[in-house]
Amino acid sequence: MLCSLMLLSTAGFVALGLWQVERLSWKRDLIARVDQRVHAEPAPAPTGRAVHAADDEYRRVTATGTLQNDKETLVYASTELGPGFWVMTPLSLGDGQTVLINRGFVPTDRRDPQTRPSGQLSSQVTITGLMRITEPKGSLLQSNDPASGRWYSRDVAAIAAEKHVADAAEYFIDADNTPNPGGLPIGGLTRIVFPNNHLVYAITWFGLALMVAGLLAFVIRSEVRTHRPWQSSGRLPRQVVPARRACRDAAGR
Repeated sequence: MLCSLMLLSTAGFVALGLWQVERLSWKRDLIARVDQRVHAEPAPAPTGRAVHAADDEYRRVTATGTLQNDKETLVYASTELGPGFWVMTPLSLGDGQTVLINRGFVPTDRRDPQTRPSGQLSSQVTITGLMRITEPKGSLLQSNDPASGRWYSRDVAAIAAEKHVADAAEYFIDADNTPNPGGLPIGGLTRIVFPNNHLVYAITWFGLALMVAGLLAFVIRSEVRTHRPWQSSGRLPRQVVPARRACRDAAGR
């Protein structure tokens, strides 16, 4: 029973190690694709089609239109600049569609648009930034509360519904670091971090498999010695000795 359990454990650890090797290959490919996207020349933001994280997230795009500043939404943010808010503003495009723009970060004491009037642009603007996929429902710890104006994630559909934004695209755009008049909001703070610990995990699982396999070999060897003590001592069992003597006597006749 113990040996069977150890054998299954060894097989399981090997399978987990192989899975982490596959994940390592996938993660390296993802990092390479995203790095290529964020450094590519910007293309027009897509309209009238579905977007997918695997194909579209972090693509550099441009969008031209008019900001609907009266429908601005603040989303709680914690950045390298400290706590504050992301300023999410709908951008009306020329074809009638609307794209939600994360214009950037403002500190808590500048959350009121009246404290940053220069940044409330009314003329046509062109936004360059990275496509991002909607973040539904809220953060890991807190859910969005549209009724009270508390937002913890950039949920495109929920924000569009709460602000009565018509024909909103299902993605949003993180604006780049092009300065806004008055210095706020501060764009270009998109964090592109993909933890890649799969090699460490693979080595750990393979190491555990090797340890259990070694322990299994030790147990099997001990069991064999227990049932055959004469092999380790070099002496034959008592019942074998008379038989050998009889054989010698027969041969000497």
